[in-house]
Amino acid sequence: MESGKIISIFDISIEVVLNDKSIKVGDILVTQDNKYSFEVVEINNVSAKCISLHSTRGLKKGTPVIKISSGVEVEYSDKILGRIFNSYGDVIDKKEFISANKRKTDHPTTTLEELNIESQILWTGIKVIDFFAPLQKGFKMGLLGGAGVGKTVLIKEMIHNIYTSLNSNAVFTGIGERSREGQELYSEMKESNLLDKMSMAYGQMGDNPVSRSKAVYTGLTMAEYLRDEKKQDVLLFIDNIYRFIQAKSEIATELKQILIGNGYPSDMASEISKIEERINSNQNGSITSVQAIYIPADDLTDESVQTIMSYMDGQIVLDRKTAELGIYPAIDVFNSNSKLIDIERIGERHFNLVEQVIKTLNRYQELEEIITVLGIEELSEEDKGIFYRARKLRNYFSQPMFVAEAYTNIPGQFVKIEDVLIDVENILSGKYDDIDESKFLFIGKYHD
Repeated sequence: MESGKIISIFDISIEVVLNDKSIKVGDILVTQDNKYSFEVVEINNVSAKCISLHSTRGLKKGTPVIKISSGVEVEYSDKILGRIFNSYGDVIDKKEFISANKRKTDHPTTTLEELNIESQILWTGIKVIDFFAPLQKGFKMGLLGGAGVGKTVLIKEMIHNIYTSLNSNAVFTGIGERSREGQELYSEMKESNLLDKMSMAYGQMGDNPVSRSKAVYTGLTMAEYLRDEKKQDVLLFIDNIYRFIQAKSEIATELKQILIGNGYPSDMASEISKIEERINSNQNGSITSVQAIYIPADDLTDESVQTIMSYMDGQIVLDRKTAELGIYPAIDVFNSNSKLIDIERIGERHFNLVEQVIKTLNRYQELEEIITVLGIEELSEEDKGIFYRARKLRNYFSQPMFVAEAYTNIPGQFVKIEDVLIDVENILSGKYDDIDESKFLFIGKYHD
């Protein structure tokens, strides 16, 4: 049955005069040849304002449209594993696909009664993360850092380690990603034998803003399947959550909606809330997310960044200076943090060690400036001890990665937090003062 006809076209904004009074916001309309599809975003008496899911090139006024569904749907079965989807749930890996079950991507968040806030700590086996910025099941962690600092390798290692320790799968969601980067990640996951342990959803940079804004909901729905149906503790990677807001801004401009400061949509806070409130733990399992956040003009006070960060339980900051020293993961330990770094959450021993390490590394930076001017011989014996122990600590928090074995020829290491605490105590106490600092570079645990 014909639902209406197109009466105006303005880039991605389409107006349809309705024949069907049952049409509601969120419904998907298509042309009779299935070449064009639209989502209803506003109902105005006899007409509906829609946004086009794809390009509108060649579309003409007067074209009839019909309703095909009440929203965008994505595969909701085991068939999501090892596959890569676009924002609308279509496979884009050029392999045959037969759907088993589908679910709408836009649905209510977890209710207060379903939430489980007493979740366990999610140990990654990566020393620097577990020590300085530990994750809890259901946490949301911001991942900040530019290109070339090891973000992809860190993501792959986390996927590998979580699967190894918990036998749980992961979902990677690319929002406004370069298509080349998506292909590279797909190939790298395949080479690392991680592809069948994860699902991927991509709204590529060249896609229209509607596609880029929908990618996160597709990834979320797949993660919810793994949590609620497979009863797993799932890792959800979102790269880049800022581009979701950018896409929403473009859509708001097309729809001639009111924008707030810096051109962001007026409903930005509620749009972010709809995503973040779906990332949590319940009685079935948990979704723990690591979200890459672009900082526009390096301005941490930007409204969008502040809105996103208000939902984060911590942040992992990748540092180019650390990468230049050849220390990987190249994590800035001074700016990385977690709500779990609390004496009540991780215990007095771990908490105190974090404080001591930060204090030691801070003093090391001060001593480096002194040494540059005066030389190391001018330091007191106490400061010399701090200087050399700090260098051992800096090297110790490097780690050989399982997913990088082919490049480094060093076997990957999963390190338990108890072993990390013992080694850090020994370094700080001076037990390893006679051992060269190079012995601490790219190792797992040091003590027997």
